[in-house]
Amino acid sequence: MKKTILVGIDFSDCSINALEHALTIADKAEADVVMIWVNRPDSSKEIFTSEPENLLEEVNQRFRDLIEKYKYGLEKGSITYLIKEGKVYQEIVKAAEELDVFLIVVGTHGSSGFEEFWIGSNANKVVTATTRPIITIRGGVDINRTLNRIVMPIDSTVESRQKVPLTALLAKYFEAEIHVLAMHTTVIEEIRARVAEYVRQVELYLVENEVKFIIEIIEAENLTDAAIEYATKVNANLISITDEQEITTANLWLGPYAQQMVNHSPIPVLCVHTKDLVAGISM
Repeated sequence: MKKTILVGIDFSDCSINALEHALTIADKAEADVVMIWVNRPDSSKEIFTSEPENLLEEVNQRFRDLIEKYKYGLEKGSITYLIKEGKVYQEIVKAAEELDVFLIVVGTHGSSGFEEFWIGSNANKVVTATTRPIITIRGGVDINRTLNRIVMPIDSTVESRQKVPLTALLAKYFEAEIHVLAMHTTVIEEIRARVAEYVRQVELYLVENEVKFIIEIIEAENLTDAAIEYATKVNANLISITDEQEITTANLWLGPYAQQMVNHSPIPVLCVHTKDLVAGISM
């Protein structure tokens, strides 16, 4: 079945950057790209030069220009667009379900008028509302769109491993190297042993699927800070996380892991949503 990648567009530089990242992945995955713009009557007028009655005409023309510019980069896929009206995050989530998308890609800063969704902690609305894997890219991030190194933290939660299959698939598309981080947040031997066992299972999966990888052991007080620091050091192009992780003192004060990552990572973040029921490793 043909894969589809959905990209949130508000025509800002940030969202165009997200589109270019999505197109790079789509070309490797032989996937179609669908761009989505959501009209919010109370704020869209702040973004465009047209009078309200001509707004949709301008939006359609901007989309046609994007398609003309980028269509030649997809040899085995198509690039199309949707125009919706309502709350941005709700319409993106709804479209992702209707299209049964493989991946959502969004920028986390956008043009004036979209602050409620795109900027700051509210960028997490789409991350928390969807069950689909999503890549978020902060505004101002200028990073190589070809995936060379992917950082994948593994902690003591059973859900931590659920990101492995998709991460491995992306790595294979680009012949990228996965840096598996064994994240230790405690000296309790039982928990450290659990992390080691999960990393061993991940190692077996990656070997079986012929994915390049290295394993690093990290002592971390805050999982977010430690993962970002390591990813920055090795010039990674992507950090792969799940929306659940160990509860540490730092996380209790700073908020959920995925939210911290989306808000603070200078590197694109892939968030894979955990499932309610886990029977062993979902790989």
